[in-house]
Amino acid sequence: MTNNILKYKDFLYVFNLIQTKGTKLGSEYEFLGIRAQHDFDGYTCWLTYKDLTITLLFHSKFDVQFDKKETFNEFYKKINSLIALN
Repeated sequence: MTNNILKYKDFLYVFNLIQTKGTKLGSEYEFLGIRAQHDFDGYTCWLTYKDLTITLLFHSKFDVQFDKKETFNEFYKKINSLIALN
């Protein structure tokens, strides 16, 4: 993601990191303000941060939705910092 391209594998890495290091809150996990959850079979996963939602779908497809560009920029910085820990 450091090349300004959103990659599915980066989102999966962050999803796993949140589940591993985050706090369980009901059916989801939270770490550094980012929440991760999945449906009952794990084929659809969601990362949420403020008004931003990333839906991770089967076959490496994903959808990014947000209301405010600044939320996307904040999220992007957080994701990059988490990936840099790897």
